[in-house]
Amino acid sequence: MRPIAPLAAARISKPSWKDPRLLIGVLLVLLSVAGAVALVGSADKTTQVYAAREEIAVGQQITTEDLSIVKVRLDEVEEGYITVEDGLSAGKVALQRVARNQLLPRESLGTADALDRKPVAIAMDGELPAQAGPGAGVDVWVAMPGAAAAYEDPQLLLPGAEIAQIVPGSATLGAAKTSTVLVLVTDGQMPKLLGALANKAKVSVVWNPAGRVS
Repeated sequence: MRPIAPLAAARISKPSWKDPRLLIGVLLVLLSVAGAVALVGSADKTTQVYAAREEIAVGQQITTEDLSIVKVRLDEVEEGYITVEDGLSAGKVALQRVARNQLLPRESLGTADALDRKPVAIAMDGELPAQAGPGAGVDVWVAMPGAAAAYEDPQLLLPGAEIAQIVPGSATLGAAKTSTVLVLVTDGQMPKLLGALANKAKVSVVWNPAGRVS
């Protein structure tokens, strides 16, 4: 019987850069790495912006001491807020109420002469409901003095006005508790309200569940 000749060992050729399979493999690796880098980069696109440490009332001058710095992802709405990179200009006041921990919108800041509403203090007996806090709407009713120490029928003077602040009062023995409500009033509404207060009218503040009119 003839001996069987050994099979010739197949030669393994070295891959060439011109091999399309090698080029496709390298391309897939590069695309995978680029995708991972882009994903990590997009996940870390946070912006440092200002937020209110405590509630900021309309007309209040704002400094960095009133604000904290937070990192948030804003994406396309970033231009609507004050960023740390932009900085806070001196002499700015709040044109609208900013709640505690709320990000600081650009439209909430301006100069004092841009204020279209100003707070007027109205003393009232008793307390408003718990829902009637700063930012809530109230109706202001006025009863002007009449003849024989009587008062005329109450008239609605300010429907849906915004509360700027409530200053709780203290009750003395045998007297009702008196609170002071700061209501935001426009320049056009101001003369009638100030006239009523100057003429010792009875001014009542009533919570309006429907909220602000303006």
